[in-house]
Amino acid sequence: MAWWTTQASVFALPLPIVFAVLYLFIPPARTWFGWCLVATLVPGLLYMAVMPAWRYRVHRWETTGEAVYAASGWLWQRWRVVPLSRVQTVDMLRGPIQQMYGLSGVTVTTASAAGAVKIKGLDRRTATDLVEHLTQYTQATPGDAT
Repeated sequence: MAWWTTQASVFALPLPIVFAVLYLFIPPARTWFGWCLVATLVPGLLYMAVMPAWRYRVHRWETTGEAVYAASGWLWQRWRVVPLSRVQTVDMLRGPIQQMYGLSGVTVTTASAAGAVKIKGLDRRTATDLVEHLTQYTQATPGDAT
């Protein structure tokens, strides 16, 4: 959950920090910058308090011999089922924040118009095992995506 919190802070804090610096260094406009600071900091802190726990609670995934299942989202929650016969590529990605926490993400791409299924926040070993597992199953599964 620390990864979700850090991700939320990277989104929510830059603007309040800018207003705080302007508040400190431009005294004639302190009232205006003070209101802007409060107007951006309060929603940002609320977002940082609520979003990580909510996303952590919703974010789920599972693989079987037939499909990949993934639940994700925050306000708009999505449940995706991808048959292994439709999988075209399986990729692993580690962004800078994920690397700080030893995490990775896995993207399962299909020819679907809905786009790829992204499973985020996995520890590196689990992500590596998942990529290997999906690669083996998709190669062994006959279908139109192979």
